[in-house]
Amino acid sequence: MNRKAKKLVLENGAEFYGVGFAADCRRVCEVVFNTSVVGYQEILSDPSYADQIVVMTYPLIGNYGITDEDFESRSSCLGGLVVRECCDTPSNFRFTKTLEEELDEHGIPCLSGVDTRMLTKIIREAGRPMGAIVEAEMPREEALALIAATPRPSEQLKRVSCRKRWVTRTPHHRFHVVAVDCGIKSSILRCLKDRGCNVTIVPFNSSAEAILAFKPDGVLLSNGPVSGLEAPEVRELFSQLKGKLPILGIGLGMEIIGLEYGARMVPMGCGMHGDHPVRDCATGRINIAVLNQTYRFDTVEGTALVPTHVLVPEGYVAGFENSADKVFGIQFHLESAPGPQDNVYLFDKFIKMMEDQQNA
Repeated sequence: MNRKAKKLVLENGAEFYGVGFAADCRRVCEVVFNTSVVGYQEILSDPSYADQIVVMTYPLIGNYGITDEDFESRSSCLGGLVVRECCDTPSNFRFTKTLEEELDEHGIPCLSGVDTRMLTKIIREAGRPMGAIVEAEMPREEALALIAATPRPSEQLKRVSCRKRWVTRTPHHRFHVVAVDCGIKSSILRCLKDRGCNVTIVPFNSSAEAILAFKPDGVLLSNGPVSGLEAPEVRELFSQLKGKLPILGIGLGMEIIGLEYGARMVPMGCGMHGDHPVRDCATGRINIAVLNQTYRFDTVEGTALVPTHVLVPEGYVAGFENSADKVFGIQFHLESAPGPQDNVYLFDKFIKMMEDQQNA
């Protein structure tokens, strides 16, 4: 196949040349890197990466193709993908299409043949720079002007959240959970269903009255593509619900909880995306967790929250709870898609909270 030469230009003027795959279009987005070894399908379909160009640090991407069962959302909001090598001849008995076919179907450009090690070093220093995937022959000055004229993405929450409520059911359910959709992943819903939960998924701007009208046993505040500082509707919703029923916050949901209790959130520059060790404060056990965060909580001292998990070795707070209000939040992906499933036991904690509520 005759492929076009393309390049990634960063706002600091750095250029990375490669070969264009998938959609033949220009794209200007924030650029982040992800250190996961597997799970590129889950990453490209994770709404948390909306409007971002993701650089995969693992050198070979696409080698097991795309499978129908592993999507995290019904459509992809990814801005673009940059890899060292893109495999278009996958070897996997489950695959139904290639990575390139999936990206092309959703209009997502991919750049292959890039020195992703050097690119990752630059992103680490620059934070989350804006970048453009453009034709290789475009002058650098023109590409920089294109980047300067493109505002950073906004209102992703409206893009990724459902517009109307919908329901996922399981036979002989024991609990009913209302999930506030800020960009929820399908694997979260599967984990709840496996534990006997019917789940009603509602838009991020739903009212507390509408949620309580469902008479749920618990509420989940989902992950999403923005920070807790950019989701005032969800924060107002949590302030009206806390203390009334068990609440679990994941990613963005945890940030909402922390801010409401007065914890201080600190920007992380390039953020943390990929596998990372996390210590359970109660047991001392260290598990591998999947992170996707650009803000952190250094401490929750002076608030009504108690730390439950910390990142190793940094010591940042990755989980906390307020048992009196029946609230707990986790920064990382409990279902660990993609990645090891070391932390799915935390869903059982949420189930136990709902059991206690029913038996109270």
